Amino acid sequence: MIHNVEILPSQKQFECEADDTLLSAALRANVILPYGCKDGACGSCKADLIEGRVDYGTYQSRALSEEERVRGKVLTCCAKPLGPVKLKVRELSGLGDIPIKKMPCRLQSIEKPATDVAVLKLQLPANEVLQFNAGQYIEFMLRDGSRRSYSLANAPYQEGGIELHIRHMPGGLFTDHVFSTMKEREILRFEGPFGTFFLRDDSTKPVVLLASGTGFAPIKSLLEQAFFKNNSREFVLYWGARTKADLYMLDLPIFWASEHSNFKFVPVLSDATDECHWTGRTGFVHQAVMQDFPDLSAHQVYACGAPIVIESAQRDFAAQCGLPEDEFFADSFTSMADA
Repeated sequence: MIHNVEILPSQKQFECEADDTLLSAALRANVILPYGCKDGACGSCKADLIEGRVDYGTYQSRALSEEERVRGKVLTCCAKPLGPVKLKVRELSGLGDIPIKKMPCRLQSIEKPATDVAVLKLQLPANEVLQFNAGQYIEFMLRDGSRRSYSLANAPYQEGGIELHIRHMPGGLFTDHVFSTMKEREILRFEGPFGTFFLRDDSTKPVVLLASGTGFAPIKSLLEQAFFKNNSREFVLYWGARTKADLYMLDLPIFWASEHSNFKFVPVLSDATDECHWTGRTGFVHQAVMQDFPDLSAHQVYACGAPIVIESAQRDFAAQCGLPEDEFFADSFTSMADA
């Protein structure tokens, strides 16, 4: 059975088979809807069901609460149509011009700037170029058929290979290998780019960037691209971590702040008890943002990192700081345990 799906306000339409998700069918039809994890764990693909019925599929309650479901929200990465469907969701433009590729790559170098963070630099095949928007991610294709997703940390304008920041998840099928047996020149295979986390260039609003842990990776890509393009918008980055050692590239945003008058950097530690020399901000990183920006009604927010940080920021920024719901963009770093 094939059902018609209409997107508002663009009024674009596409067909979706009953056993397919709304997101998969949309992407095949080159209708680009917001998405992130594609596993019902992050909530980035949330849309309003205006007409019709869907099978909601399997998802995490933090990605779609019961109250949201009652109000007509659905996750397009999980929902399957039970008949003709009409959705209200902001369609994205430009991504359809970027091809999704499968290709091998060679590990050029691996560095560990923190005990649980590895920076991988990967060399692409000769004459191959990976087009992507700053903020997108790739998926490694593992031998058992599973996949692992990591954000690109370098900017699109930078020639050569690609850079990834990977946090060790003990017991993780891929990260255990990265932190134990992975060697330079190892061959890996990936597909990408994916995701709709990127700077919206159609806005001139000042930007608040929020990163926790290795959520710094896509923020790094986004900012380096903005600096390269001489973007004149105001940017402020709040990077949260447990200890100072976890701010594994601390010198880089400090350097950016010295070089760009429209950029400010605020590091925040949640566990500074052993950091007797730390004179910076402490506590939860999203609360530091709220202290400095009690009114976010005229801002855009781009947030990356642990799901609990993203969820707290999205909830509190809207409820307490007046951030419009459609001006919060996120890349929630869900693990296999989260999914």
